[in-house]
Amino acid sequence: MPMSPNRLRWLALPVALVLLAPAPADAAKKKAKRPAASAPAKAKPAKKAETRPEQLQRLYAEYWDASLKLNPLQATFQGDPRWNDQLPNYLSADFRKQSHDFTAQWLAKVEAVGEEGLQGQDLLSYRIFVRNARDALEGERFPGWMQPVNQFNNPATLVAMLGSGSSAQPFRTVKDYDNWLKRGAQVPALFEQAIANMEQGMAAGVVQPRPLMEKVLPQLDALIKPTAEETLFWNPIRTMPAEFPEAERARLAAEYKQLIEQRLMPSYRRLRGFIATRYLPATRSSAGLAALPDGAAWYAYNARQSTTTDLAPERIHQIGLDEVERIHGEIRKVMKQVKFRGNMQKFFRFMQQDKRFQFADEEALLAYYRGLESKVMARVPQQFSLLPRAGFEIRPVEPYRAQSAAGGSYMRPSEDGSRPGVFYVNTYDLPSRKTWDAEDLFLHEAIPGHHFQLALQQELGGLPAFRRFGGETAFTEGWGLYAESVGRDLGLYEDPYSYFGYLQNELWRAIRLVVDTGLHSKGWTRQQVIDYMLENSATSQVEAVSETERYMAIPGQALAYKMGELKIMELRRKAQAALGPRFDVRAFHAEVLKDGSVPLDVLEAKVDAWIADQQAAAPQAPTG
Repeated sequence: MPMSPNRLRWLALPVALVLLAPAPADAAKKKAKRPAASAPAKAKPAKKAETRPEQLQRLYAEYWDASLKLNPLQATFQGDPRWNDQLPNYLSADFRKQSHDFTAQWLAKVEAVGEEGLQGQDLLSYRIFVRNARDALEGERFPGWMQPVNQFNNPATLVAMLGSGSSAQPFRTVKDYDNWLKRGAQVPALFEQAIANMEQGMAAGVVQPRPLMEKVLPQLDALIKPTAEETLFWNPIRTMPAEFPEAERARLAAEYKQLIEQRLMPSYRRLRGFIATRYLPATRSSAGLAALPDGAAWYAYNARQSTTTDLAPERIHQIGLDEVERIHGEIRKVMKQVKFRGNMQKFFRFMQQDKRFQFADEEALLAYYRGLESKVMARVPQQFSLLPRAGFEIRPVEPYRAQSAAGGSYMRPSEDGSRPGVFYVNTYDLPSRKTWDAEDLFLHEAIPGHHFQLALQQELGGLPAFRRFGGETAFTEGWGLYAESVGRDLGLYEDPYSYFGYLQNELWRAIRLVVDTGLHSKGWTRQQVIDYMLENSATSQVEAVSETERYMAIPGQALAYKMGELKIMELRRKAQAALGPRFDVRAFHAEVLKDGSVPLDVLEAKVDAWIADQQAAAPQAPTG
């Protein structure tokens, strides 16, 4: 796990590029008129030796460029178009070996430079790089590759997103269209590898729980159509730029039809058939990771990665139980405020069932979210001094993935500014999307949550790219949940029901600590988790099922939110207590955000250093 640096100064040290200007033209002419023999020979200046920080910055830049070449999908989502025509078989054993060698080689290069004499951002970057590389190598012992498909992570839906024309794959030029033709042609090999990996998993007893794969089938069914024109993959042809020459338009339409009908749809049908007829019968009835070979160690590893702590699942479980009890107490105060008669279970049912909390239609839901932006932004200057330059949009979740998608999610902007950050709002099962849930979801996913943190991190030019575009889930999701807590300061939660929405979502993240550890380390069943959620929160049956199956699909990930939020809140209270009236919330928020996503122990060390600096800078009271 990460080292805990003490009281680092946390200074951003951008790399300085020295540009040598050419000699003036008149000086060059005078020099040319001199006899060649009289000109003294000049020795080439010795190349200045790189300092250790300069060596590391160069290595980080080379590493990142090499990593994008190795992972062209990552480059595409980042907005780097150089490999938009490539789709490596990232599920294959060859690719896993290539990835292992890549990580081991770059770790060796960086460790050969060492951390001696490093400080500030240089030391931080070194330790984060080394820790992440070692963790990645450690995680290779666990056979996640044997489970390449579930309802949450699915190469079939990833390909559909890219080919739809509404995601990261660009469709602006003829070259863009040809890039997708080449990338799409590589999809069948990827799907065949997914099938081969699942077959190996079946032989080894490493298979998915049955309910997850039952959810995959309708996802595939929504994408499989009899003709190219009926598929989502035809959207780029339907929206082809008018300025394309007519001959190119006709060529692209013909080639896309051939790709879709002769390669993509047969591959989707093959994958669907394998899952329905061969894989589903082999799925397991157990829900948790501990049921798999070496599953307890696998889950403990996931928990460490997710929370950036060394806390055991048992301890995290107890923290969750304590938080559930505390938040229930806050909800009882809201019940008293609105004069609700009945117990908490009845109040939860009232919040779920009363029609006053429903949106009239999808447009009303989207309009409500879009109306929150100006309201929140009016108060942002009172709370934040560090803001991203990138804009963001609000879009509905695409129908083909809406049934299994979360209520809201965020996709960061592209580096080149061609694509804004996107807040995806799920309009599926509209009655389950409550008005009281909207404000806190906007704060979490958009402003000042993920959009502020992720877009700003991407814009921190002084940091190496692996920090700008990477991140720790505990920090990123902890910030998102913390952002919900400042709703009243930003002009929201003006009525008690909306404030209940915040409490309900904080409660939801506390419940995650209980049920995720329950599923994967205490032998809880899927139904036990659903029942616990329904008994202890105002969630709907649909959401409880969807969330339970999410935790089954990505064990440990859900622990990050509450653990990260608890740490940020703890640090804010510490700063307020230490600084008293000198505490500046804008400065605190800037300190938390200015270095991007970091492990929680690193966050604590840098906030401690900031508090000490603020105390040292305070004017001293006169003596005598």
